[in-house]
Amino acid sequence: MNKKYGKVAIEKVELELWENPTTERDYEIDLEFPEFTCLCPRSGYPDFATIKAFYTPDKSVVELKSFKLYLNSFRDIAISHEEVTNKIFGDLETALKPRRLTVTGDFNPRGNLKTVIRVSSEE
Repeated sequence: MNKKYGKVAIEKVELELWENPTTERDYEIDLEFPEFTCLCPRSGYPDFATIKAFYTPDKSVVELKSFKLYLNSFRDIAISHEEVTNKIFGDLETALKPRRLTVTGDFNPRGNLKTVIRVSSEE
């Protein structure tokens, strides 16, 4: 059976960067992905979250479709809330080298406990 085109696209994903058209000015980009999923490394059950990336670009901005596919690539990965949020932050920081960056993993409650992980380059 052939793989569906979405699965193929996710397997080949790389964060694509575009040139920042306005490097002389600080401005903010606020991205929100409300349908994030990964797997609990302990139970294997799915975890659902809203991932937010808030950054001030320097020379590059992230192309939105590549970011969406990148986030979808975690769907079948067993990874903790803390690890996945830090990984997304690290990958964006390495690729973009932004002036400022905050990534928030706002996870849906499990067992009546809600988790929000925030990683920021701001002090």
